[in-house]
Amino acid sequence: HGLDVVVTRCSNNYGPYQFPEKLIPLMITNALAGKPLPVYGDGQNVRDWLYVRDHCSAIREVLGRGRLGETYNVGGWNEKTNLDVVHTLCDLLDDLKPKAAGSYRDQIAFVKDRPGHDRRYAIDARKLERELGWKPAETFETGLCKTVQWYLDNQPWVQDVVSGDYRNWVAKQYAA
Repeated sequence: HGLDVVVTRCSNNYGPYQFPEKLIPLMITNALAGKPLPVYGDGQNVRDWLYVRDHCSAIREVLGRGRLGETYNVGGWNEKTNLDVVHTLCDLLDDLKPKAAGSYRDQIAFVKDRPGHDRRYAIDARKLERELGWKPAETFETGLCKTVQWYLDNQPWVQDVVSGDYRNWVAKQYAA
């Protein structure tokens, strides 16, 4: 039909405003609330992590310079096990908002793995780097530090989402 189209596919995003049902914000919100930090199975499931602003940057690059009809994988080059992610989050929280006693790592609780849970979910983004010269600006550590600080600085937003006030507001605003 003659449509000018480019496609992007990405790995796991993280960053500000992510809802707390996802791994990174769930661990942050649970840690701060003193709740268990549930880690599926043995925690060795691998994910590639991409800071959300890097994802936006990659989309802009593909829209501006990508070849029409092509598909570009967008990844962060940050393959980490879930347990490594949780440990890193706990260590950051220990530094940025220490508990009265102990470490946030003490809250880690291994839970039964989900059936059919992907052992590895990562993406090969070499084409994007090779053809357009794009690389993520953030390392996993710098992006995660920014993310944790955002959640610490925006607790009212987090509480509105966790309590259901946000979803209630959306339902009221967009009621049929």
